Amino acid sequence: MTGQQPVRIGVIGAGMMGRELAIVCGRWMQLIDHPVRPEVVAVADRNPAMFDWFRQIPSVRTFTEDWRVLVDDPDIDVLYIAVPHNQHEELYLAAIAAGKDFLGEKPFGIDLAAAKTIVAAIEASDVFVRVSSELPYFPGALACARIAGSGALGDIIEVRSGFSHSSDMDRAKPINWKRQREFCGAIGVMGDLGMHVAHVPLRLGWRPRTVYALLDDIVTQRSVAGNPGSMVPCDTYDNALLACRVPDATRDFAMLWETRRIAPGQTNTWWFEALGMDGGVRFSTRTPTYYERFELKDKAQVWQQIQPGNVSAWPVISAAIFEFGFADALLQMWACFLGERAGALGDKFGTATPQEALQSHLVFDAALKSDEQNAVLPAIPVT
Repeated sequence: MTGQQPVRIGVIGAGMMGRELAIVCGRWMQLIDHPVRPEVVAVADRNPAMFDWFRQIPSVRTFTEDWRVLVDDPDIDVLYIAVPHNQHEELYLAAIAAGKDFLGEKPFGIDLAAAKTIVAAIEASDVFVRVSSELPYFPGALACARIAGSGALGDIIEVRSGFSHSSDMDRAKPINWKRQREFCGAIGVMGDLGMHVAHVPLRLGWRPRTVYALLDDIVTQRSVAGNPGSMVPCDTYDNALLACRVPDATRDFAMLWETRRIAPGQTNTWWFEALGMDGGVRFSTRTPTYYERFELKDKAQVWQQIQPGNVSAWPVISAAIFEFGFADALLQMWACFLGERAGALGDKFGTATPQEALQSHLVFDAALKSDEQNAVLPAIPVT
């Protein structure tokens, strides 16, 4: 597409997802009729060794250990902020104060108070902010969300949304910041994975009224990297199962949110399922080439496997016959984020909003208290 508006992006936090963004920018020509053309022009990280990978990208002109350089740079249009949760409030508020649009990582701050502060600052400003959540961009997931949101399922019976992987299955794995409350927050795995689980349900208007939580700290100690004999506490939750009640037109229906960092049999699996009186849908990234749809036909209960093909939120040059993957989901998330920022999203599935991030935090905060009290507690207030 000719006449694309350039968008200069600064990356704060030069880890895996920052590198993935640079790769996404290199694949941008795969998109059809996108209004902007992004490029990563600056990288900030406290560890200068992280710059080495980015030096192969000609567009990156600034390398700095001070993130404030990127926040204050008038030649940077958008920031991608991918840092530990305890740094979110400071960096997000600084970006908002500087008038910088950004895509932030989940959750919005280390706890509910931080999320409220961040969202209030966004709503009092003119900045465009969204939250990273790429997994709903698989074609099968988009199809399920569209069908579920259309009313075709009839009265909803139950919903399940989950994300499980095995990143912490190895007890010998050294501790990292995601297993320490100081950096990851008391909500643990819910903050790390929960926005992925909450994105589609909240977008469909399914806001938990109450929650009953089962939170599990499975591996309670890990070694320090480079010193196997030195054990330190793991004081955040590995796994979380949240049983929610969601208000509907006629009744409250059940919804489960499941987040696990220790999930035998899984590698990195996201799924969504919604069942109603008139039908159902389900999708899993473990079987990414198809989604399933439930219907009643001649009083028989029938599950169908439907292959949507490479039919993305934002159209691409790849033929529909080709199969979709994680890198494609990232491309689609960024395409929709920057497309919406440019006012060109239309009816495409949008990236998670600050309000959705705040709503998820309300649920996670209530889940902490629910687990402590062994009680069903209010989650998102009904308005």
